[in-house]
Amino acid sequence: MIQKVTVDGLAKLPAFCHAVIAGDFIYVSGTLGALPNSMTLIEGGTGPETTQTMRNIEIILQACGATLADVVKVNVFLADMSTFGEMNTAYLAVMGEDPPARITVGRAELALGAAVEIDCVAYKPAAS
Repeated sequence: MIQKVTVDGLAKLPAFCHAVIAGDFIYVSGTLGALPNSMTLIEGGTGPETTQTMRNIEIILQACGATLADVVKVNVFLADMSTFGEMNTAYLAVMGEDPPARITVGRAELALGAAVEIDCVAYKPAAS
């Protein structure tokens, strides 16, 4: 069974849902550092956008019955790879010292002129 999840109060473009639950996996769509109930990015650039993006992903995962601890793979897209350090510091502040698998891609043109966009896959076995 596939379940599409859209979270009230979080911004998204109309072409996709926030996440899809497919069996024991949760696929979170590309997420930006937009403020709640807004399509406005948090101010401050890559670091603050990364923190806000991760908080938005955390809210999406909660709506799916999961947490950041259930994340197994993360894809990070940066508009400017020279801001990798800012992103990485903010990312690790949220994900902790035992983060999941990840790739970071630079030189991406992102929606709303964002500095960072992140998507992820989480694994949460359904309750038997």
